[in-house]
Amino acid sequence: MWSSTATGHPVTPHLARSRLRWLQAPTGRLCEQMDVDYGDARSITVGFVAGVIVLLALYAVVGLEDVLVALAQADPLLVAAVYAVAVCWLFAWAMALRTVLVVIAVEVSISRAFMLFAGATFANNVTPFGQAGGEPFSALLVSRTTDIDYENGLAAVASVDTLNFVPSISFALVGVGYYATTFTVGNRVELAAASLVALALAVPVAAYLGWRNRDRVATLAVGVILPLGRVLGRLVPAVAPPEEAQLRRRIDGFFAALERVAGDHHQLALALSFSALGWLLLSVSLWLSLLALGHAVPFAAALFIVPLGSVAGVTPLPGGLGGVEAALVVLIVPITGVDPQTAAAAALIHRGATYWLPVLLGGSATAMLEADNVHQSASD
Repeated sequence: MWSSTATGHPVTPHLARSRLRWLQAPTGRLCEQMDVDYGDARSITVGFVAGVIVLLALYAVVGLEDVLVALAQADPLLVAAVYAVAVCWLFAWAMALRTVLVVIAVEVSISRAFMLFAGATFANNVTPFGQAGGEPFSALLVSRTTDIDYENGLAAVASVDTLNFVPSISFALVGVGYYATTFTVGNRVELAAASLVALALAVPVAAYLGWRNRDRVATLAVGVILPLGRVLGRLVPAVAPPEEAQLRRRIDGFFAALERVAGDHHQLALALSFSALGWLLLSVSLWLSLLALGHAVPFAAALFIVPLGSVAGVTPLPGGLGGVEAALVVLIVPITGVDPQTAAAAALIHRGATYWLPVLLGGSATAMLEADNVHQSASD
């Protein structure tokens, strides 16, 4: 999930390619405007074209006509249920974001939290590298909408992303354990299980070491961002390079906000519960997608497949378009035993609800929130 924010922040390059244009206000405070130029739109368009090409290549290999035949036989009521479950997933993770914002002393309504998270998901789905590409934009949107500093918005988004990792790995390990004790697994499943265990060990260790050495991490971030910002300032005169003291203060503020979130164990547990519910609903979405095609696979399979398939979202394609679908097919076939055509059709139904639907909802939510932000800025 992705972050972006708003008030008084230095301009730094980020993967989402959202340009932060700084304006000197009469009060002396710096304010930001979200702006996407033609270069941004062109990059997004190229990414989508590449994703569609990968997607078409996948279905050409599997057999597009056979996939269409399978889709034509899908139960429409169950397909509708998949989309309803996807909306519930968005709501659950939106509540996780709202809970984290409460810790940072920001009260937002349930409907506004849903729009914020939908906007963040939209950012993830239209930028390369998934959450890593969408977070700068998401943080900016949170910051502008809630009137908090950028680093606090970034901390909120990063906290939710971190919380989401815990239940995803937990559910996947439950699925792996079930399969290991119930079925005879093949080499592909063993490889996927080994990758999952490695991920479950590597990410927490890296996070722990990074947190314990956060002062060094902050110094390293300043050392990397500052020269990049200066280079960007020379290439794009409209972009002012960040000052070292201000940049360090923002990074320190980011870590301070993370400490506040980590220190409130009650709200942290509540946010983690919403995150777990969201992952459970994502698994239900895939399980229902297969059921709609006439295949009642063990639910443990979905618990295993969904988290592993989401790893493909870090590809350079927008939201993992094409890559996630391919990963799902590669995992569904050996784990569930269904044919590749059915697996591809199920992936299409599942991603239609969890990728394309959030793009539509999130794009609309972002436009509405930003219109409101612009209106409020004009009235101030």
